[in-house]
Amino acid sequence: SQLLQTVEQVRSTLNPNLSIHGIVLTMFDSRNNLSNQVVADVRQFMGAKVYNTMIPRNVRISEAPSYGKPVLVYDLKCVGSEAYLKLATEVIQRERELRTH
Repeated sequence: SQLLQTVEQVRSTLNPNLSIHGIVLTMFDSRNNLSNQVVADVRQFMGAKVYNTMIPRNVRISEAPSYGKPVLVYDLKCVGSEAYLKLATEVIQRERELRTH
């Protein structure tokens, strides 16, 4: 709700054309009931704006900034990097679909 309030404030004062292209769910932990409930709530409320790809809670993602590297450079094969690559593919696909409509 805070995100939507912020978007509405910016829309009404600075940029009337502002829109949400998509919502990315991050720090997801499937073992945590709260994470699963948040996912369900956000998907129910935001619908198709929520990307299918979720970025998991991952130690390698947390470590990468300490080494001054993006996670894709720090550890390309970790689950976090793989999720970000999958998300990038999904963002590109969604953008292509928007441009053809």
